[in-house]
Amino acid sequence: MSIEHTVTPERIAETETLIRPHIRRTPVMRVDMRDFGGAPLPVDLKLELLQHSGSFKARGAFTNLLTRNVPAAGVVAASGGNHGAAVAYAAMRLGVPAHIFVPSVASQAKIDLIRSYGAELVVGGDRYNDALAASQTYVATSGAIAAHAYDQVETLLGQGTLGKEIEDDLPEMTTLLVAVGGGGLIGGIASWFRGRVKIVAVESDGAPTLYEAFKAGHPMDAPAGGIAADSLAPKQVGELMFPVAQKFLQPPVLVTDDEILAAQKALWSGARIVAEPGGAAAFAALLSGKYVPGPDERVCVLVCGSNTTAVKFG
Repeated sequence: MSIEHTVTPERIAETETLIRPHIRRTPVMRVDMRDFGGAPLPVDLKLELLQHSGSFKARGAFTNLLTRNVPAAGVVAASGGNHGAAVAYAAMRLGVPAHIFVPSVASQAKIDLIRSYGAELVVGGDRYNDALAASQTYVATSGAIAAHAYDQVETLLGQGTLGKEIEDDLPEMTTLLVAVGGGGLIGGIASWFRGRVKIVAVESDGAPTLYEAFKAGHPMDAPAGGIAADSLAPKQVGELMFPVAQKFLQPPVLVTDDEILAAQKALWSGARIVAEPGGAAAFAALLSGKYVPGPDERVCVLVCGSNTTAVKFG
């Protein structure tokens, strides 16, 4: 059955009801681009970085654990950091053992967070796909279930609940900017809206997975580097989400490391928001002028992750 028939608005709404007791309804902040040195433009920021475990990933994590039979061996996840932290958090809350595999590019902030939730953590390999391979070996020998970071129906359903929440909060929104890594977030959100709003995909030019997939007509290996490599740099975009992307999205806007860093700094200086590089990438498209909204657009930017040590308090 195609993804359009499995990740439907009806199933996303059912999922939202199921996981609602376990997740936060994150706030929306209205800002003006003048706050960041730009021309006057009202923008809504959906602050999903305030979600449990510091990113939107908690939605997919709870969906995986609440809709599947979890064996005594528990759950396994491979992650650049945020998905692993979310699965570890959900497992802790639900009393499930968790084994998390992360690559060496995972930030210390994310490694420390995963450990704080009591999960068994394995660091190995240089990139996400190395951690994924190690996790698959563990699944085969342990009997645990795998919770995929982005290429799984349950994950897409969970992330899609964020689309519903944004629409409930901002019914007049016309344009939503979303960062892309493996595509689980934007795939779930696009499955909710189904073309009713304009969704602008934003990728790091160091990890243009969806951009390259659009060029090729199918998911394919892409570079996996850049400042946001621990959250936006799988080798390929997800197979499941790609048909949804082809139907409802345009090729992504690409932003540079410098533009992402500038967006991080601007969010802090202009709005006192501490976002990790991947969490600030969508805002970078707007701040840099890589995406220029039309005069009638009502813009929302999804700020999706906060697991960073960028701010130190003394």
